[in-house]
Amino acid sequence: MTTDNPFFAASDLPYQLPPFDRIETGHYLPAFERGMAEQRAEVEAIASLPEPPTFDNTLVALERSGRVLQRVSAAFFNVTSSDTSPELQEIESRVVPLLSAHGDAIMLDRRLFERIEQLYAQRDALALDAEPAWLLERYHTEFVRAGARLSEQEHVRLRELNAELAALATEFGNKVRDGMKAAAAVVEDAADLAGLSADAVAAAEVAARDRGLTGGYALNLILPTAQPALASLHNREVRERLHTASVGRGSAGGDHDTTALVLRIVRLRAERARLLGFEHHAAYNIADNTARSVDAVQEMLAKLAPAAVANARIEAEDLQEAIGDAFTLQPWDWAYYTEQIRRDRYAIDEAELRPYFELERVLCDGVFHAAGQLYGIRFQERPDLPAYHGDARVFEVFDRDGGPLGLFIGDFFTRPSKRGGAWANALVPQSRLFGTAPVVVNNLNINRAPEGEPTLLTLDEVRTLFHEFGHALHTLFSQVHFPKFAGTRVPRDFVEYPSQVNEVWMLWPEVLANYATHHRTGEPLPQPVVERLQAAEQFNKGFATTEYLAATLLDLAWHTLTVEEAEAVTDVLAFEAAALERAGVAVPFVPPRYRTAYFAHIFSGAAYSAGYYSYIWSEVLDADTVDWLTEQGGLRRELGDAFRDGLLAKGGSADSMEVYRAFRGRDPLIEPLLKRRGLISVP
Repeated sequence: MTTDNPFFAASDLPYQLPPFDRIETGHYLPAFERGMAEQRAEVEAIASLPEPPTFDNTLVALERSGRVLQRVSAAFFNVTSSDTSPELQEIESRVVPLLSAHGDAIMLDRRLFERIEQLYAQRDALALDAEPAWLLERYHTEFVRAGARLSEQEHVRLRELNAELAALATEFGNKVRDGMKAAAAVVEDAADLAGLSADAVAAAEVAARDRGLTGGYALNLILPTAQPALASLHNREVRERLHTASVGRGSAGGDHDTTALVLRIVRLRAERARLLGFEHHAAYNIADNTARSVDAVQEMLAKLAPAAVANARIEAEDLQEAIGDAFTLQPWDWAYYTEQIRRDRYAIDEAELRPYFELERVLCDGVFHAAGQLYGIRFQERPDLPAYHGDARVFEVFDRDGGPLGLFIGDFFTRPSKRGGAWANALVPQSRLFGTAPVVVNNLNINRAPEGEPTLLTLDEVRTLFHEFGHALHTLFSQVHFPKFAGTRVPRDFVEYPSQVNEVWMLWPEVLANYATHHRTGEPLPQPVVERLQAAEQFNKGFATTEYLAATLLDLAWHTLTVEEAEAVTDVLAFEAAALERAGVAVPFVPPRYRTAYFAHIFSGAAYSAGYYSYIWSEVLDADTVDWLTEQGGLRRELGDAFRDGLLAKGGSADSMEVYRAFRGRDPLIEPLLKRRGLISVP
């Protein structure tokens, strides 16, 4: 097992795709152990060099280190997210603290930092080109932020904090995933599913069998609070059960309760931030994003929240009018009556739309088609190349000149072994240093149709497919020298920007006409429906913006706690309720998109902690860019080339906002975002 470990050498498959057909569970831990040992030796060699530091013998050498570790980490964490098992979870629980300690050993090595600091002090004299100069800037910043300047005693405590936080994040993620799978709403009688489409009922039956049930139907949960079936279910009692199961995850006691983990994570993050010289965790995280300060984020949110809540309350009045005197509007009623009003006002029925959104057509004739028109790339499925699961499909991507560009892997269906939500990640980052081309994965959680039936998507699922592919394009178009800057390795509040721009093509007339055809008759989506879809773009935006902002402000509430304030919090649900009330977004019929106990974005890893605001921050750039695309004629190759070469190809190889200004010719404006969300006219 050890001598023929596939991770010990670069893959011989095209684009260095991990050889999943030869990778066994037993390969992972030995590869992690060897990968960490090799990188420790490589870093020791750099730190102990008798020669003075140079850019090549220090920074380039660091970039070259850890190749085995990079290979196994990329494959392993992709699989644990997409197709986990008890054995993989056990390995993850062992490995994550080891990786935290390994990272600390590098970032807190005083000898190594001294070499970087010497180079940084000489940076003007080094006369480096732009990308190498930025590499030096980033390494210096990251070492300082990691605690390189702290005392030895402070290093000891920092290592302890990092190790425990890494373990807690893994435990939180596992509990959320397992809790989500356990909390499905099960009904015995098909009559209780009235309102769902035939294929959705069939999918619920399949889900029940997947759970080992001999009868009945299971409505699986997805990660956010809102569950798609709520828009269609006629049975109000079933809607309430489904909603209650969704919002109750992680806070009702038992094996899946995460509240104790939340309190511990928040306290440790606050302590670590203070140790690193910051008031709280939010100040620490945001300082290295494009927003730069908590005040800047809160200032933007303050412009949005009152208008969003006001619009949501107006929308609620419309819903209550539709309900009449029968009962008072509740969260589990919102989607159902929203669909009624959408049908009445715009003659749009989500259930009637789904037959026009067949997965294969949306993917090939929508997502791929738009990318081909805009960027000149094309896709060819490669069933001969191994993926990590039978559902995952491998496509080779060819560039605008016809040459090879990279691989795209699409893994679209939900399953018990996959975590919730949708995401993208790179298995192989692009890098001129190593001569590697990108391999990128998109994961979604779409319910699989029964055997032989087409998989039909909701409008939101179509949007998610386009969104995640925007991340894939960011990865595929990367043209950087150093792997540190490849693709989506940009500030957290910039990373969503390109993916949100890609959403515009889902309703772009010539793209929609190419994929939105009835899966049985082949008839195109009627033009009047297309026009009504476009007219309804701002419909329900008060709700959508409020539920998002509620989650964002909840994230900031947890992460702007000082050490003393964090220690004083003992009741997660009480804190959550008070935080939403203080922020002005405690709207009873609009729960946060994620409640604390299943807010995996911020507690199962550090990436989005104090960073969930990133979506709306990025949307300012996105809306401004979409205005430019629209003004210039939209789906045109010259616009695609300008966006690709001027922004996507840069990855993280320069200051992201400077890249944006160079591309757009000015700072972004917030007005396009306000107009898009229907907030500009609300006092």
